[in-house]
Amino acid sequence: MNMIILGPPGAGKGSQCERLVETYGLVQLSTGEMLRAEVKSGSKLGQTAKKLMDAGQLVRDDLIISMISNQFDQHRDAKGVILDGFPRTTAQAEALDVMLSEKGLTMDHVVQLEVCEDAIVERLSGRFSCANCGAGYHDSFSRPAEDGKCDKCGHTKFLRRSDDNPETVRSRLVSYREQSAPILPFYQDKGVLQSVGGMGGMDEVFDQIKEIVANG
Repeated sequence: MNMIILGPPGAGKGSQCERLVETYGLVQLSTGEMLRAEVKSGSKLGQTAKKLMDAGQLVRDDLIISMISNQFDQHRDAKGVILDGFPRTTAQAEALDVMLSEKGLTMDHVVQLEVCEDAIVERLSGRFSCANCGAGYHDSFSRPAEDGKCDKCGHTKFLRRSDDNPETVRSRLVSYREQSAPILPFYQDKGVLQSVGGMGGMDEVFDQIKEIVANG
């Protein structure tokens, strides 16, 4: 069973991928982690990717597809794969489809997490973490029991990501709509796209995804 989880930044894709891995024994493939591993290994592909990244350029789609192809080969005995962070554009979706077809594989489920953009802005711009242990908190949903003190380690310093501000978050959402959202019709035409409401709790969202898998 091969899957893609789609949704804008802050939609909860990472949390749902973790649950799918744990529940169904799938392998999660993150393009970011694959790139770092290839660069660290010093492979020819990694060297090419490193040159592009060092020059401030995006890694070409053909290189990403080659990495994903290698991972599918390495995990051919796995129960399935979840793609995390890919595809992001229609061109990438088309290239991925060709690669899978050459291996006699299919993308069985493409799940879109539907969320309110105003809620995403609140989710992301309100989060912060302990500077010592990394425990996560949120201004509205999950504050420390004692203000200014981490519940887990007692540390009193916290960090916020520089891009977790309303203006930057809205800019990232615009980029998502312009680049990634157009791939939805591609998978809809293939009959594998399903949408779930992503505004509920993590358990509620996961129950919707499990129903899709069960009916697949």
